[in-house]
Order: sequence, then structure tokens, then C-alpha cells
Amino acid sequence: MKYLTEFRNGEIAQRMAREIAAITTRPWKIMEVCGGQTHSIIRNGIDQMLPAGIEMIHGPGCPVCVTPLELIDKALAIAAQPGVIFCSFGDMLRVPGTECDLFQVKGACGDVRVVYSPLDAVELAAKNPDKQVVFFGVGFETTAPANAMSVHLAKRRGLKNFSLLVSHVLVPPAISAIMESPGHPNGEDLPLGTPGNKVQAFLLAGHVCSVMGYWEYPPLAEKYRVPLVVTGFEPLDLLDGIRRAVVQLEAGRHEVENAYERVVTFEGNRAAQKLLGEVFEVTDRAWRGIGVIPKSGWRLSDAYREFDAEERFQISGIHTQESALCRAGDVLRGAIKPAECGAFGKECTPRHPLGATMVSSEGACAAYYNYGRFLSAEELAKTVVSCQ
Repeated sequence: MKYLTEFRNGEIAQRMAREIAAITTRPWKIMEVCGGQTHSIIRNGIDQMLPAGIEMIHGPGCPVCVTPLELIDKALAIAAQPGVIFCSFGDMLRVPGTECDLFQVKGACGDVRVVYSPLDAVELAAKNPDKQVVFFGVGFETTAPANAMSVHLAKRRGLKNFSLLVSHVLVPPAISAIMESPGHPNGEDLPLGTPGNKVQAFLLAGHVCSVMGYWEYPPLAEKYRVPLVVTGFEPLDLLDGIRRAVVQLEAGRHEVENAYERVVTFEGNRAAQKLLGEVFEVTDRAWRGIGVIPKSGWRLSDAYREFDAEERFQISGIHTQESALCRAGDVLRGAIKPAECGAFGKECTPRHPLGATMVSSEGACAAYYNYGRFLSAEELAKTVVSCQ
């Protein structure tokens, strides 16, 4: 198949769902790591097509959602300073900090700009030598190469007024943290302070693996004895990934499979990995709702440390406070589904979000809200009729 519509064929999807049902003999819990996959699953009703024994657990793969509140508050403090042009992708602007968000800083005369690439921020720095230009570099391995290139170009062009506020996180350490969380049958108790998830297989994010390959994952499959399947984002991609995971689970196998061969290779993008190795270095990283995961993120390496916005602005005195009503952390850990949060769809909506999982285009709470997963069948039917 070549075209996007072919990967959304309803008849084929129904047939694949029946195949999964036919091979399933016991309950299984499968986690899709990526928030984009979560949205596709909920939007297309894939979880509702699966046999009752297959439960999809939504993982912490929304980069906006796992960005620590302390770093968001630092971003707000930097953006509010005179002489600063603060640049970000649009999905970060409405993520709530302790007291406000970037939209509110912009409304209070802060120079906050939405850009479509970190390289746009580099150009802004070149055109505004009297301003400090900061780009909020958030994401998993997928977005890291472009952010690395922005710093690389800024150094090459001698732009001393450009800096990067880094919040990059890595997938393999997150899988280890999930598998070793308290209560998980495959791991020892670790002080994450959260209930464990009984995840038995993972769907890996295809776009992450397009950059990094999947050579890092065989040791994880062997250590935790779980299937890991590199999976795309369209309905048939996801059903194929789920089918492969179930086949392995039923056979007692734990291997890494690539179900996204049209995009992903074992080695990944070596040129991108080389640039990442030059610009970044591995560091411990705090994940919102989860805590600090050792060696789970990147920071700028010594050769590029002068472009680190945290060091340049030295913001201190940050006192964070999460919403007492919001259970986004439990959602990110896969401990609950979004609709199980008492504030979901009431105090917390996309218009008035309490947490990042309701803001981000990849957040699980936003997916459940946008596709009516908090409504009964009768309420949903009335909503559809009223929209016609």
C-alpha cells in the first residue's frame, strides 16, 4: 500500500480485528507509547474493535504532557522578561504553569511567538541582534534533531543571542521505569511513588524509531520479557502492531518486531544520531507526573552549553503547585483512564484545562474529550443528531 487512505480501509480493519479476536485466548495489556498513537486509537475506535480481553494502556508519550511544571514556570519567567523573544510550537502556549500560561504572558505584552521550526527562531535571532531569542525545545527523540541543528547553526553563525530551553526525553528509559515501577510483576519496586502498571507488551512510536532505529530495544525485550513492536499511526498500522504483539504474547515470545518498515530501519538515521551525539549529552530528567527517571533525557553538551537558556537566565525562586483536582500524572502513568479523573469534562475541559494532558494535541485527556469518551451511548447519539 502506498497512499494514506489505504491504511484507513474499514473493511480491512474489521478483518484484522477479527483475526486478533481469533488468536486471543486470555487477557492482555498493551501500552502504546506515543500520544499520537493514542489519538489515532481513540479517534478511530480501535480499542472498541478489539476483543474484550485486550486492554490498551495509554503511555507517557506526549512530550508536552511530561514537561515538568518547574520548567514550564521557568519558561513563563523567561518569556516575561523585557528584551526576550520567546519562541515555541503552538501546543505549548496553553499548557498551564502554576499561575498562568504563555498565552497570558503574551497578553501581558510578552513577546511570545509561535514558530513552525526551531530554525525560524535562529533566523529571528539573526534579524534581532538586540534581543535574546529563546526556543522552547520540548520533545522525544523525534524533534531533537531539528533542535540540535538550530543550536549547531547558531554557533556556526556566531549568534550569541540565541538559546535553547531544553526538555528532551528518551523512550527506552521510560519503558524501563514503567516495567520497574512498584507492583509490576516483571520488576522490583522502585521509589517512583506510584502504582505499577501490568503492561505486557509495547507498541513503539514509529517516528521516534525513524530517527533512532530500534537497535536500543532488544536488550529491553530480553530483560523484561515483553514484546516490543515498532508501529505506525494509521488504523491498519496500529491493528497490525497489536496483532503482532498478541501473536508473541500467546506464543510466549518477547522480541522486537518492525511493523513500520516503510519508514523505519534497524539502524535509524545515522546522520541525525551523529548530530545528536555532538550537541546533546544524556542526563537525568524529571517527567511530569512520574518523577525523575535516571538518564532519560538530553541536555546541551559542554561544547554547546553557552546556548543553554536555563544557565543564561538563571531563573530561581520557582515554587510550583499542581492543581489539586487534576490527575494528569495518573493518566500519564497509565494508572487510570482520563474519564476516571473526577475533574474530567467538568472543571477540566480543552477550553479550561487543568493539566497538560487536556491541552496537548497528543494528550490522552484531550483525545477522550474530543471524541466523546466521557459520554454515554445515549448522550453521544444526541450530540451527533444535534450536529447534523
